[in-house]
Amino acid sequence: MTGDDVKAMMLAVAQAIIDNVDVLSEADRATGDGDHGVGMRRGFEAAQDAIMALQSPTPEQVMKAAGTAIMAKGGGASGAIFGTLFRAGSKVLEGKDRLDAAGFAQFLAVASEAVQKRGGVITGQKTMVDALAPAAVASADGSSLAESMSRAAQAAEAGVEATRHMLATTGKARSLGERSLGHIDPGALSVSIILRTMRDRA
Repeated sequence: MTGDDVKAMMLAVAQAIIDNVDVLSEADRATGDGDHGVGMRRGFEAAQDAIMALQSPTPEQVMKAAGTAIMAKGGGASGAIFGTLFRAGSKVLEGKDRLDAAGFAQFLAVASEAVQKRGGVITGQKTMVDALAPAAVASADGSSLAESMSRAAQAAEAGVEATRHMLATTGKARSLGERSLGHIDPGALSVSIILRTMRDRA
């Protein structure tokens, strides 16, 4: 996948998040204050603008531009965390003119590690990491970029469903205790939408 292909893919990713603002906000209302979708839309609209401005970019430049814009404009925890995902992941793509299966797996692995460090979370705490971490592991088994993205998307979707049965132990949902059971994590859902859209563009 060339830099221009990655640019087109990330524009589609941003649009998918924007199109799902109501879905994300509804998911957040069950366990938080309901503003996740709005914050994500704000960040990914800024990412669209930043990506569109790039001319013949490398994969690294696309991901870094997206992450920087999301971090600057997304606001709140989601802006910081999703900005970190793309900015940290972009570093492994430095010097590469194409995104391949190995690069994508490395991107997710580094992104997952950075998000866990930034948020002070691990898997099992009902956060976006419960979709991102298994996706990173699954992506490493792909023999092609398309397969790697497909495996990542499938693992992320399973991760979203897994959060339904987890107690929230961090963030705003922590105060809900047992009432957080039965609801998916909105951040994990966002990760799933991102990876599903990447898969569909592979």
